[in-house]
Amino acid sequence: MLYYLFQYLENQFHLTGAGLFQYISFRSALAILISLSFSTLFGKKIIDYLKRQQIGETVRDLGLEGQKEKTGTPTMGVLIIILATLIPVILLAKLDNVYIVILIVTTLWMGLIGFLDDYIKVFKKEKEGLKGKFKILGQVGLGVFVGAMLYFNPNVTIKQRLQTTELSQKVKVSQRFGPAEKSLKTTIPFLKNNEFDYTSLVSWLGETPAKYAWVIFILIVVFIVTAISNGANLTDGIDGLAAGSSAIIVATLGVFAWVSGNIVFADYLKIMYIPNSGEMTIFISAFVGALVGFLWYNTYPAQIFMGDTGSLTIGGVIAVLAIAVRKELLIPLLAATFMVEILSVIIQVSFFKYTKKKVGLGKRIFLMAPLHHHYQKKGYHESKIVMRFLIIGIILAVLSILTLKIR
Repeated sequence: MLYYLFQYLENQFHLTGAGLFQYISFRSALAILISLSFSTLFGKKIIDYLKRQQIGETVRDLGLEGQKEKTGTPTMGVLIIILATLIPVILLAKLDNVYIVILIVTTLWMGLIGFLDDYIKVFKKEKEGLKGKFKILGQVGLGVFVGAMLYFNPNVTIKQRLQTTELSQKVKVSQRFGPAEKSLKTTIPFLKNNEFDYTSLVSWLGETPAKYAWVIFILIVVFIVTAISNGANLTDGIDGLAAGSSAIIVATLGVFAWVSGNIVFADYLKIMYIPNSGEMTIFISAFVGALVGFLWYNTYPAQIFMGDTGSLTIGGVIAVLAIAVRKELLIPLLAATFMVEILSVIIQVSFFKYTKKKVGLGKRIFLMAPLHHHYQKKGYHESKIVMRFLIIGIILAVLSILTLKIR
């Protein structure tokens, strides 16, 4: 809204300083300041409101130290994150930008699924919450929506960098890229010729099947959205872990959105230029500010939990951002924290079932899954576990950014 207002003032009245709102960097800085200020200043009021409404967490007894003390802590704290994200986005972003539309829909969609889950747990007193099949259905629905928008919307395009000689480097930056085109290409990290076209998965079947490669793409989007949102959900087990890890991941994706959406940086780094994608930096800045502000109240001992409303929303946003900047194949490295948490559960359950079938007694590899509970069982304080996970997350983020040059 403010973007359009100041654009009008600049065009009509040549107002001094109004042109600043044309710069993504300026609006991103404002977005993170507004979201951080809102989440820290109004977070306490939201927590007090949730307490008055007796919207508290029911903690299952897993035999972990300090667990009983958390019973009754307000949940659904993602209200802080969602409000602190959407307010600056609505004020500062181009609301007709397709990527901004997709991200706003993702936030509200996943927030609604998580809200229904938490509502059933808190108010209906049903510990299981929303049935798993309905959660999956909601995640699949979002994946279909995102995949369809990214494929069919005419404003979602890429520009390939032309193979220029040394003499032709003097031409304008805009002339070094081909025309905007619809494409199912993505990026493979660490490889020199690092572009992969999803169409190649079916092109060997002939020309006709290749026309329907978008079906494969949508299925891949559905898988990524489901996997990452559930990964974030599993990671949200101890104070500050999910929010802190997510802030690092989202900030890193902000770097990719920034360089991919800027033709000068894309030319310098010799990467795919994605027109209009730079606008996502506004959303990302607001989201990071909201997550950091939420951490003010979520670090040990937590005054509020994000609940499934938060973890599912955060995971969904991360998945959509990675797909939009065509870095979804980097997720196993960048979001390795989530991946390890998922794998620890899969390995634990699979090994237990296998040994029970073979020897009649189920055995475990970890003391408890997800992995962060394993370390709690080993006697590590949850603050130490979170801090070490975040340090690892920062290292993975740096390695991910290095893929821009290491090819």
